[in-house]
Amino acid sequence: MHGPALSAWLLLTLCGASGVYCLLRMRRCAGEERRTAGSEAVMGFGMAAMALPAAVLTPPPWSWAVYAAVFGVAALRALTAVRHGGHHLHHLLGSLAMVYMAVAMAVPAQLPAQGAHGGHAAGGTGGVPLVTGALLAYYVVYVLRAGARLVPVAVPAGGPPAVWANRPEFALVCRLSMALAMLAMLVTL
Repeated sequence: MHGPALSAWLLLTLCGASGVYCLLRMRRCAGEERRTAGSEAVMGFGMAAMALPAAVLTPPPWSWAVYAAVFGVAALRALTAVRHGGHHLHHLLGSLAMVYMAVAMAVPAQLPAQGAHGGHAAGGTGGVPLVTGALLAYYVVYVLRAGARLVPVAVPAGGPPAVWANRPEFALVCRLSMALAMLAMLVTL
């Protein structure tokens, strides 16, 4: 997950900003939309933490277990909410992908003979190629679909100006940017 420092900082910034936006959106909505925004905030902050450059803070070996546990709980929560439709299936897949990446990063940390450093595989591959490939394919399709839906929304004349936190295209941009960050993280796995 930790590639070159510049890309790690960009991922951290993008995911952190998405998490902050989702928290702000969460304050402005209620019900199912609020739960969705909360799930997206957890995902954004978790991805930002996983993208923290190793030069700044080398994660202790147990941190991957914490990530796996947090996103395992998020996956269970999403699984119970899948029946409501919406983005819960996407949240379930995203949480499972984060668990998968955390486990894949923890395995090289247990095998120092392979040249791993703090969960960073140095020469070995992380994860199962088939699972990584399937997740990459899912996120490529998701990014393309979400990007195609980003068409400017016309505001009706005389209509009230939309509050930035309530604009549906901002939520879509947040989801799109986190999906792009997930792609980047999966590619470096």
